[in-house]
Amino acid sequence: MSGVCHTVGGMDELPLFDAPEWSSRVGVFDLETTGIDVTRDRIVTAHVGVLDGTGAVLDAHDWLADPGVPIPDAAAAVHGVTTARAQAEGRPAAEVVAEVTAAVRVLFEAGIPVVAYNAPFDFSLLAHEAVRHGVAPIATPSPVIDPLVIDKACDRYRRGKRTLTAVAAHYAVQLGDDAHEACADAVAAGRVALALAQRFPDALPTTAIELHTQQIGWARDQAESLTEYFVRIGRIDPAEKLDGSWPIR
Repeated sequence: MSGVCHTVGGMDELPLFDAPEWSSRVGVFDLETTGIDVTRDRIVTAHVGVLDGTGAVLDAHDWLADPGVPIPDAAAAVHGVTTARAQAEGRPAAEVVAEVTAAVRVLFEAGIPVVAYNAPFDFSLLAHEAVRHGVAPIATPSPVIDPLVIDKACDRYRRGKRTLTAVAAHYAVQLGDDAHEACADAVAAGRVALALAQRFPDALPTTAIELHTQQIGWARDQAESLTEYFVRIGRIDPAEKLDGSWPIR
């Protein structure tokens, strides 16, 4: 495993609170990639870790891959990894994909919910990468916790962006100096999930499996609402429909 992040533990811990059962320990997962097409783009960096109920890091693993294709300048500007660096320092993509898939699978098999912000992106891209490299994909990841879906459901009418940066700031979760590296984003997403558990304890199911099921419906409803809005402002054709499948598309 290649170390990519140097500031995994550099954020303030959350206070202890009376929270749902699932928030006592959560896995965290994030990918930085060559782009946003889950079927075509490739993994550049990845993080899989575990947080306790206060947001403290219990376990952390980072990977840097040579994706085997050029990294567009726009993507490198976000996560800081150029094609030259990936080729010089990254490990073969097939090895990284296999290890990341295995690490996430271990968390699910242990019954640990895995937090991923905008989960369908990370889990779908990982699944396509797995198939590309001959690795058995995680076809039905569960239980998953997606702070983006939960935040939209619990605070539906709040104005402003719902990026990880914006939502983390809203819940007073520090992103640290390495924002948009997989490790920093993964840990921040986990801490946002814990902050949501603290802010909305009565609105969230007690167990991770119940929350997973609830998010399937929330994500579907959110996609339908956004479809209606985009049709109304002329952004998409009335015959089009946003895909609300969750946590994988």
